[in-house]
Amino acid sequence: QVQLVESGGGLVQAGGSLRLSCAASGRTFSINSMAWYRQAPGKQRELVSNLIIGGSTNYADSVKGRFTTSRDNTKNTVYLQMNSLKPEDTAVYYCSARVEGFRPTTYWGPGTQVTVSS
Repeated sequence: QVQLVESGGGLVQAGGSLRLSCAASGRTFSINSMAWYRQAPGKQRELVSNLIIGGSTNYADSVKGRFTTSRDNTKNTVYLQMNSLKPEDTAVYYCSARVEGFRPTTYWGPGTQVTVSS
């Protein structure tokens, strides 16, 4: 089992920055990739970034050049640095962890609200 908790959300003006954190606990050694998703009201959940452990990170076109995902192995924490925020970035942001193997499983955090005012 893997447990995830996001933090760092809040209200920010357009053009501002926020850094989200996702702290993982439990069987963290089994995690193969970690991702950030977001879901705006009335819309489907969409992938923001996907970090492959020991590999590369991919970003949605809508956030490329503005958002950066990083990882602190010592703290089992993944970060999402969000710069040049736009009102359309307003959403609940979720962290997920993917464990491959015999029973592939995706774990989710409860989410954190990000609101960007114009």
